[in-house]
Amino acid sequence: MDGTSYPPPLFHGDHGVVSATVRSGGTEPDLVHPNGNRVHYLATGAGTGGLFGLYRWEFAGPPSGPGPHFHRTLAESFYVLEGEVTIYDGGGWRVCRPGDWAHVPPGGRHGFRNESGPASMLLHFAPGAPREAYFEGLARGLDGLTRDEVDAFMVEHDNLWEE
Repeated sequence: MDGTSYPPPLFHGDHGVVSATVRSGGTEPDLVHPNGNRVHYLATGAGTGGLFGLYRWEFAGPPSGPGPHFHRTLAESFYVLEGEVTIYDGGGWRVCRPGDWAHVPPGGRHGFRNESGPASMLLHFAPGAPREAYFEGLARGLDGLTRDEVDAFMVEHDNLWEE
């Protein structure tokens, strides 16, 4: 043994149960941003009992994505499926291509952006915070809000911006 152990059991039954979730790849996105970006809520924090959230993010093509920021309450991982996604790893911006993966622990500076056309990636958050409200708030737009309202929205959703 290497000294690591499994976490405490989450299921205590004597036999497994029917509980799997399957989502067809052809399912329409749950959210479409005004810029054309599409978000698929593959597994929400509410749906996983707070264990994780998993989202497929499809960039439409125009440059978009958040600048450097960090989260106090969750880790975030990125897995590029198609195209190129530029990911800020805390030290610099790196072009990532299909099959590339990045993991950011809580407190780690990061960001991502699409600069070269259509692309898609998986976003994984652990634990499963309610990121849907954050994505939907961004899609509605923050332009009509005061600076204090924008700051409160960001704090509510654990997005702390770095200059």
